[in-house]
Amino acid sequence: MKTWLITGVSSGFGRALAQAALKRGDHVVGTVRRAADKESFEALLPGFAQAVLLDVTDEAAVKRVVAQVERDCGVIDVLVNNAGYGLVAGVEEASLAEIRAQFEVNVYGAVAMMQAVLPAMRARRGGRIVNVTSVSGLVGWPSLGIYSGSKFALEGICETLAQEVAEFGIKVIMIEPGGFRTEFAGRSRVVAAQPIADYDTTATGNCKRLLDEHAGHERGDPDQAAQAILTVVDASEPPLRLLLGADAVSYVLGKFGAQQAEIGRWLEFSTSTDGHR
Repeated sequence: MKTWLITGVSSGFGRALAQAALKRGDHVVGTVRRAADKESFEALLPGFAQAVLLDVTDEAAVKRVVAQVERDCGVIDVLVNNAGYGLVAGVEEASLAEIRAQFEVNVYGAVAMMQAVLPAMRARRGGRIVNVTSVSGLVGWPSLGIYSGSKFALEGICETLAQEVAEFGIKVIMIEPGGFRTEFAGRSRVVAAQPIADYDTTATGNCKRLLDEHAGHERGDPDQAAQAILTVVDASEPPLRLLLGADAVSYVLGKFGAQQAEIGRWLEFSTSTDGHR
């Protein structure tokens, strides 16, 4: 039996993963923002489903909650950073306050959680850290530039962290979903307060409309994603990155192909900057 600490279990991937882990007999501590969500989560399986109120942007609260879970449960076998939201805005449309708020949750909150669990994982030479990033952490999209930037940042941090903690037996896994039927296009989406009309008829405006049209009709099934995450968490050598969804695979392979071709076209020019003594 594993003990999980999952942020953001009131809906979406966090809820589906928590339910899947509970169903197989694991103990899950989930973070929520509202008392009503706490009651709802704990009712899933009394004694095994435990919820704590937490704002992941509050560093002191993060440390306090992790310490409490470690006292109550002994160990945290798996941390899942799932809490987050998407800011929908062209880069020019987003205010610096909106950008900072996006990074506070999606990047700094996730890092605070990782830093809080690492000492105990390091001491016992084992543990799993799972970060739900996004295909948008690998591929940029008009209207999701700030969200994508936060996920790109988290990906870079996690890729480096994986190298830093490998010798301690700690595995870092990035989950990169495409379109799934979660709350991303619903209550987990925030729209910039000051849109710019010039972008309405551009790719930025078209992407905003696609998000609206696809909300609730995405191909990805959160329950199947949860089973996939359970599988990789249990693996002795899990992948550093796991794309979820045919759309995610298609977008990333398309980007990598174009990127490789571009590098090839400019290869001679790129290497010409090397000085020779």
